[in-house]
Amino acid sequence: MLGLAGCTGESPAPDPVETTAPSATPSASSPAPTPEAAPALVPGGTAAQNLPFFAQVVGGVWAGPDQSQGRAYIDALTAAGFDKGAMQVTPDRTTIDNPAESIEFSVRLGDECLVGQVGPSIGNPVTTVLPGLSSGGCLIGQTRSIDW
Repeated sequence: MLGLAGCTGESPAPDPVETTAPSATPSASSPAPTPEAAPALVPGGTAAQNLPFFAQVVGGVWAGPDQSQGRAYIDALTAAGFDKGAMQVTPDRTTIDNPAESIEFSVRLGDECLVGQVGPSIGNPVTTVLPGLSSGGCLIGQTRSIDW
């Protein structure tokens, strides 16, 4: 019975809908949205300023066929304008020659580091800013020589 309460068999008229075209010029109180610029390298910038671009480059490599190859990340970061001499990368293979569960790579910018980590045990790439080590590097543990 409650489901029938208020039913009259006649549909109410719909509320009027405004059909005027929008103004061609935006009003002063509502400026047009500004498209967000794509991340770009900030030469001489901080690690925090360069993190979005670093993450974009890392994501591009991750989406490709060489997503578990440290060299692919170093090459892409170098091509994007980061200083190859300020980079470190961990080995792609374990000491018993199995593929590494994850690899890390970094770029030192001043006293800070852009650090990325990828691999089958990680899922999506992880990128962050970390303090640089007093040794001058960014990564703790064994790294491989970037000699190409």
